[in-house]
Amino acid sequence: MTTTYAALLRGINVGGSRKVPMADLRTLLENLGHEGVRTYLQSGQAVFTSGHGDERSLAAGIAQAVERHFGFGVDVIVRDHAYLKAIADACPFPAAELEAKQLHVTYFSEPVDPARLAEIDQAAYLPEEFRLGDRALYLYAPNGLGRSKLAEHLSKPRINKGLIATTRNWNTVVKLVEMTGA
Repeated sequence: MTTTYAALLRGINVGGSRKVPMADLRTLLENLGHEGVRTYLQSGQAVFTSGHGDERSLAAGIAQAVERHFGFGVDVIVRDHAYLKAIADACPFPAAELEAKQLHVTYFSEPVDPARLAEIDQAAYLPEEFRLGDRALYLYAPNGLGRSKLAEHLSKPRINKGLIATTRNWNTVVKLVEMTGA
């Protein structure tokens, strides 16, 4: 049985470094035996179908192939359509009423212990807010991610230690649900 997945590559094609052309990424995934490979934007999203492996082994295989081909390591998270749809459906913020730049999802490689976030005084960051989900964190940043003090705090190593974390705006969250569901 084949499953459709999205691979989320962290920190590529940002600021002119760690370049991974999407055409090369598609070829790399096809060479790993994946089918129906498509990419979205230049910021490290690829959708593919595979009949072998699980999310963790697929992510490891892609990360190893990227390092071999491009010469640098990249963190990769792989999630299937059911998970991506569940994350979009569970959004605790009124996504339909917000601009895509105001709402983000950070996907984590593993579940996040809420105790990691307990020290954050959420009231101090209002109107910015976050909510924890299933291996994900929803962030409402009304002035955008680049200006978000809460996003800056949430990205600190003590919060994310031992985890792969990669953030996508709401347009990308929705597009990956569409692409993996097709």
